[in-house]
Amino acid sequence: MQRKKTPPKSGLKGWSGRFSEPVDELVKRYTASVEFDRRLAGFDIQGSLAHARMLHTCGVLSAQDVSDIERGLADIAAEIERDEFDWSIDQEDVHLNIEKRLTELVGDAGKRLHTGRSRNDQVATDIRLYLRDATDRILALIRTLQENLVTLAEQHVDTLMPGFTHLQVAQPVSFAHHLMAYYEMTLRDAQRFSECRNRVNQLPLGAAALAGTTFPIDREQVARELGFDGVCSNSLDAVSDRDFAIEFCADAALLMMHLSRLSEELIVWMSPRFGFIELADRFCTGSSIMPQKKNPDVPELVRGKTGRINGHLVALLTLMKAQPLAYNKDNQEDKEPLFDTADTVIATLRIYADLFTGVKVNKDAMRAAAAQGFATATDLADYLVKKGLPFREAHEAVARAVRLASEKGVDLAELSLGELQQFSTLVGEDALDQLSLDGALAARNHTGGTAPEQVRRAIALARKTLSA
Repeated sequence: MQRKKTPPKSGLKGWSGRFSEPVDELVKRYTASVEFDRRLAGFDIQGSLAHARMLHTCGVLSAQDVSDIERGLADIAAEIERDEFDWSIDQEDVHLNIEKRLTELVGDAGKRLHTGRSRNDQVATDIRLYLRDATDRILALIRTLQENLVTLAEQHVDTLMPGFTHLQVAQPVSFAHHLMAYYEMTLRDAQRFSECRNRVNQLPLGAAALAGTTFPIDREQVARELGFDGVCSNSLDAVSDRDFAIEFCADAALLMMHLSRLSEELIVWMSPRFGFIELADRFCTGSSIMPQKKNPDVPELVRGKTGRINGHLVALLTLMKAQPLAYNKDNQEDKEPLFDTADTVIATLRIYADLFTGVKVNKDAMRAAAAQGFATATDLADYLVKKGLPFREAHEAVARAVRLASEKGVDLAELSLGELQQFSTLVGEDALDQLSLDGALAARNHTGGTAPEQVRRAIALARKTLSA
């Protein structure tokens, strides 16, 4: 005999009237998002207040309803702030939890709040408000990191270190020049996040479920109150678009990739084999067995966490790749990778901004390393070219000179004039000046070069940019 199905209690869910039995407990837990989307509560309340005021302006809600809604949402915000709000998976998500509590507090006015909107455009609005806030925080932290990089660079314009290719000594560079390369990377990162913010800052509210609403609404009023630059032009796209979230994650992945490269260099430089720098103790840990160890855990974790951020980008791209218009439940899966991306980037920038206030530089070790590996070989080749020798012949002559120096266990600058002249009769006494590290550094005196004069100009320009 078939068991008679008991209809659900009225108001069990915001959508339960269509169904003849309650949601299975396992399904309820599987589909609920309140455990992670509750962090959107402040933005949800912000959006609801603007929506309610607009409905009043348009004659849909009474002044009393709006007053009750404002009072109720203020009480809810205070409960959340005090960690006294009763979050329930029975209400699925942050939106229904707040709506249920609002109705408990102010009665029918709470039920009327959802007029003219859907959870589809509501959540899209909340996420955009959240990402706009996260982006502003990231941009401020990038600026702080840049300021500290530039401050360290100012102290080391004349500090000479080996530049590397293939992690082999290539040519001497200024340590400040090396640091300013990361300033340039983060400058591009900031530009990307700023551009992303422009696309984030478009209001989807008013698109309702997918086709708009029959109520007379003023989307532009809501956009103005919430600080959006404009409104999403197509209701279908407004509720289903997550390009802005993917773009945010892509920008985050690029930023983290840059910080990961920097991390790798910090790790290498801190190794006793290099001994170029020392990080402050607060950014390092020791070993449980080896008492001498000082491990660069923070840079190692930044390097590791970059993989997580890359994974979140791929996850969001994969999430969206086969979704038909308009909104689909798949999109619930956008929040956890998005939240973790923002959290990770913000935490990383906070730590790295502080880390660069405590870097100790070993100038002697850097200079000694630059003196190894024949870092001025290219300068000698350039010297011969200026004397009239074709570059390929100059390259060959200097390569043979390097071989001799290597066999003798000395640097090029330590070969005698007579030994150098074995490889080209064009070598004169003035060639020895070309082989000095400081001379090689100063010779690259053009825009973007490592000459101290150019590095100081780059730092001055960075200071001007940061103060703007």
